[in-house]
Amino acid sequence: MRFIVSTSILLKHLQTVNGASSSSTVLPILENFLFEIKDGNLTISATDLQTSMTTSLKVDTNEEGKVAVPSKILLDTLKTLPDQPISFHIDDNTFSVEITAGDGKYKLSGENGEDFPKIPVVENASSVNLPASVLSEAITKTIFAVSNDELRPAMTGVLCELSPQHITFVATDAHKLVRYRRNDSKAEKASSFILPKKALTLLKAALPNTDVNVSVDYNSTSAFFKFENINLICRLIDERYPDYEAVIPKNNPNKLIVDRTLLLNTLRRVVIFANKTTHQVRLKITGSELNISSEDLDFANEAHERLSCQYEGEDLEIGFNARFLIEMLGNLSGEEITMELSTPNRAGLLIPQTNDENENVLMLVMPVMLNNAY
Repeated sequence: MRFIVSTSILLKHLQTVNGASSSSTVLPILENFLFEIKDGNLTISATDLQTSMTTSLKVDTNEEGKVAVPSKILLDTLKTLPDQPISFHIDDNTFSVEITAGDGKYKLSGENGEDFPKIPVVENASSVNLPASVLSEAITKTIFAVSNDELRPAMTGVLCELSPQHITFVATDAHKLVRYRRNDSKAEKASSFILPKKALTLLKAALPNTDVNVSVDYNSTSAFFKFENINLICRLIDERYPDYEAVIPKNNPNKLIVDRTLLLNTLRRVVIFANKTTHQVRLKITGSELNISSEDLDFANEAHERLSCQYEGEDLEIGFNARFLIEMLGNLSGEEITMELSTPNRAGLLIPQTNDENENVLMLVMPVMLNNAY
């Protein structure tokens, strides 16, 4: 089997799917790309059995066949080659791969493509179409809040809720929660599933900047994303997601409106002086003044900053982990944000002030107990 392809085009396609491959010691073939040639098209697949990705491109050939090629050595080689046509020659008996590029020849041992795990197909699926920009924004706004706690597997993914009214994405790690809702994207019938973090990270990296439509097919076990010449299939997290709506406080009489960038930069400075374990900062709101302070008693470090704000409600003093606030503010857009607060021991809400009526973003952060006032 022979084919000719450009190094830069091949490298781009390999890098797109490479994240799905696995360095598995149990199944060494997962460390390979599967190359399949049919009708002048090269289809490249990678999988770790949970998540699979395929991409296809035109190559110069009139042959057909398949072979598994070691991913790391192939990628490392292509990265060092200039942009030029290279030819692949695969021995159909030994599966050895010979690459000719300019004056260089490189040999590596491939494996029988038939031994590569079958890329799953989603059967009996429901489907919905989403613009790439909506999907990309939903992933960006939620993925940072996903939990890494393997003991609570439901929270290690992003909940996707489809309904005839809107589509909602939710992520939480019990300290912070994000609910991202789109009113301009809908599904014919209501359903929900949990998408794993790895699949969403790969999807975000592969999504194009142009606003193509992404076709999402899903059933009770898997989800299948298809756009341009890329397919991503992932196994869903088979767990029950916690009732996140019950956690969001409904009655928040204290409302603070403040410049997002100003607050973000203040927190970045003040947290430097906070305790290195708790990252605790204190927000003290009196009238139209927001005082942000931190201290580290072990090293006698402390910081105080004052911001002007719009505030409706009673004077309040509340503590937060600054790391969580910084993460949330960094992932929000818009010039100003509203913080909705009730009491020092109840969760605070961060809501961006945006003009986009189709986008509804809500972030929740749990407070930390303050020690004596200072």
